[in-house]
Amino acid sequence: MPSILRSIACAAVLASLFAASAQAQEVKAGDLVISQAWSRATPGGAKIGGGYLTIDNKGNAPDRLVSVAGDVAGKIEIHEMAMNNGVMTMRPLDKGLPIEPGKTVKLAPGGYHLMLMDLKNPLKQGDKVPLTLEFEKAGKVNVALDVQGVGAQAPAAGGDHSGHMMKK
Repeated sequence: MPSILRSIACAAVLASLFAASAQAQEVKAGDLVISQAWSRATPGGAKIGGGYLTIDNKGNAPDRLVSVAGDVAGKIEIHEMAMNNGVMTMRPLDKGLPIEPGKTVKLAPGGYHLMLMDLKNPLKQGDKVPLTLEFEKAGKVNVALDVQGVGAQAPAAGGDHSGHMMKK
């Protein structure tokens, strides 16, 4: 087998392994699938952090993320960032975040996110931050944010995250 074909075959095997480990971090809650839960490390003394994740609604009915709780912070809110007339604004979603049927909602930097306020300790790269998400229909779901580096823009690829998210 020529070396280029061996390289392609090895890449295909590695891609399938990474895909399998990525699926291990998903948790189902009713018709919802929650994945890619992560956060950024915070500098010492910082009192605010962000949480990010992806929610897929595989069902035929809408649901809503209504609250988030965790011992890591004094208060956790669901926020939206948006550009309004050239100005970046951020506001809490007091009525929660709708998850429409057949749609994916991504909480990511610069958009929807979890605002962790009055942090009790800095978030350190490599930590797992336990949170409880509460949905209107799917109920309470325990997740753990994988803390990435300070400037991370997305969750780390690969790695086995099984057992870090579970239905309560």
